[in-house]
Amino acid sequence: MTSTDTGFSFTAGTSIPDRLGRTGVITTPHGEIRTPAFIVVGTAATVKAVLPRDIEALGAQGVLANAYHLYLQPGPDIVDEAGGVGAFMGWSGPTFTDSGGFQVLSQGAGFKKVLAMSTAGLASDEVIAPGKDRLALVDDDGVDFRSFRDGSKHRFTPEVSMQIQHQLGADIIFAFDECTTLMNTRGYQEQSVERTQAWALRCLAEHQRLTEQRATKPYQGLFGVVQGAQFEDLRRQAARDLADANVDGQQFDGFGIGGALEKENLGTICGWVNEELPDNKPRHLLGISEPEDLFAAIEQGIDTFDCVNPSRTARNNRAYTSTGWYNVDTLGSKRSHAPIEEGCDCYTCQNFTRAYLHHLTRAKELLVFTLMTIHNERFHVRLVDQIRDSIDGGFFGDFRDDFLGRYHRPSRAGSQ
Repeated sequence: MTSTDTGFSFTAGTSIPDRLGRTGVITTPHGEIRTPAFIVVGTAATVKAVLPRDIEALGAQGVLANAYHLYLQPGPDIVDEAGGVGAFMGWSGPTFTDSGGFQVLSQGAGFKKVLAMSTAGLASDEVIAPGKDRLALVDDDGVDFRSFRDGSKHRFTPEVSMQIQHQLGADIIFAFDECTTLMNTRGYQEQSVERTQAWALRCLAEHQRLTEQRATKPYQGLFGVVQGAQFEDLRRQAARDLADANVDGQQFDGFGIGGALEKENLGTICGWVNEELPDNKPRHLLGISEPEDLFAAIEQGIDTFDCVNPSRTARNNRAYTSTGWYNVDTLGSKRSHAPIEEGCDCYTCQNFTRAYLHHLTRAKELLVFTLMTIHNERFHVRLVDQIRDSIDGGFFGDFRDDFLGRYHRPSRAGSQ
């Protein structure tokens, strides 16, 4: 199928001079996404504590849900009956679902999704986080899982992941991959890249079969996922292999960059990958949201991002501002009748003060989760929108330097 046939396409726009970064537009059956764009995470078909209308009001262009969690509860068949994940959750815009591959890391080794991992003195293929049980076992055909909910046994294969994601009906879906940790040995990383490539080809074949079988449904763009940890040769080879992948004419519609990354090398790794990937297809970086990482990745050609961090940190009372982050539960907020950030256009800052948010945290009122999440999601969506405008306007470098200079200055809000 061509992009004209499917209703899915990507058009590149303005480029950053001498860099891989660019603006663009992803067209999906449920609307356009102007890139770069931050995609809000709604793991279980909900952005925790926030109504879909609030997500729309804060400017989000898309929402990403978790295929593994929706498979366990309520089940992809129920979401399919509802008309897909967007209709199920009351969201009319573009939607994404991840493949379940990340659960190979989080359920298998017990680690949370963290960008930078401490690997000093460790190189083991049997590594597991302290106090965790191994809930996933990988083989060349797929992954055996035990549900974190009730301990029941399940199995994901590339075909199963595609079947689940087709039932969930998101506009953009991801090929099933193995997400390793930085603690895995070089030898294991090599095996994992080969395994992920083999799974990618199986995903393409199953995606094509299901697309034909469900021809009355809107087309879903399938993204291949580049792994390879911190190794340049593995990352580049994985990217080339996915770019060349073709099963009976079916190719990937875009690409994701996955796996644990060394924070200080994030931009470099994105550059390695995006130098190998085609310019005419979108690139998504999975699980990234810190401001310095957004700038580094966009400069090196990333078009979209997703991360749970804005909503998760909101539920831990952390508020993001252009001069850093701070905790509204501290005494410094108790008598502050200013908003989280002067000049912020979010609903929270336009109507409530730090003192009120501090009161809600101390009173353990649930409203604080809603108000804090609205602000943090708006901060990230707006920042990436501003980066996009700076690329189109030809002043990306100046905007980056000015923003990060304020965000990381010694007297930043995070020290309050």
